[in-house]
Amino acid sequence: MRTPLEDLASLALFAKVVQHRSFTAAANEVKLAKSAVSKRITLLEERLGVRLLTRTTRKLSLTEDGVRYYEHCAKLLAAAEAAEDAVAGASTAVRGIVRVNAPVTFAHMFLADALAAFLAKNPDVDIQLSADDRLVDVVEGGFDLVIRIGRLAESSLVARRLSTDRLVVCASPAYLAAHGRPEVPGDLIGHNCLHYSLVSREGEWRFRGAGGAYNVAVNGNFSASDGSTIRRAAIAGLGLAVLPSFMVAADVKAGRLELVLEGARRAEIGIHAMFPSRRQLPARTKLLLDHLGAWFGDTSWRLRGA
Repeated sequence: MRTPLEDLASLALFAKVVQHRSFTAAANEVKLAKSAVSKRITLLEERLGVRLLTRTTRKLSLTEDGVRYYEHCAKLLAAAEAAEDAVAGASTAVRGIVRVNAPVTFAHMFLADALAAFLAKNPDVDIQLSADDRLVDVVEGGFDLVIRIGRLAESSLVARRLSTDRLVVCASPAYLAAHGRPEVPGDLIGHNCLHYSLVSREGEWRFRGAGGAYNVAVNGNFSASDGSTIRRAAIAGLGLAVLPSFMVAADVKAGRLELVLEGARRAEIGIHAMFPSRRQLPARTKLLLDHLGAWFGDTSWRLRGA
């Protein structure tokens, strides 16, 4: 018969496999043979009577049962870490891994500097940053923190607002010289409007007027889910783009892009840190969260971007 301690060890090992998305990487971290890790997970599945992982030669993914089990595993392990932090005392340096996901351009321009400043003060913490413009699943991806920009979807995650920004409409001087400058949102119908799929719906851009929010139909021949690509396309003169102000502020200052329709208001967008649970947050994750809140709470962060 297995003991509770053995069960906890298997639970922790399963969590490592999920976080690394690899038996090999998990085995390397815990210094076990890959075959031993695989066998432990198989025994765990047999004991539970469900399949937790789907294994192929190229991919390792969670089943529905695996997702539910991992959610409980993560909470239990976080609670264990919180208990250890409590008895270790505030003077003990925080340590361990924090897995972070963030949009590519934001990570490159702003987040990397914020994380570097954090690690300078907390060298025993290991931050693993995944830069991706897709909306990732926090549990499925094994992340501790996910940075989201824009409107938040319905979620069981806890959200902490780090800062706000606004969406702007911009284009290159060459494009505006060739096609004219739109004076009101209705003029957009005659322009090539680049579609950034993470901030707007295809075929329409949203504005705010005295009567509230309204949509304007737009057309364009280029779409991307990566803000950096849309920005480069706009600089190249392909068309008009809607992008976060932080992404194009340096380009506007340098004359590579110009803002248009500044009299037509667009909604503010929130920059949030999302995480699974506030109650069982490990000390290192809470410390990083507080650091990011202070870093991006200072409005000068936009001036630090590369």
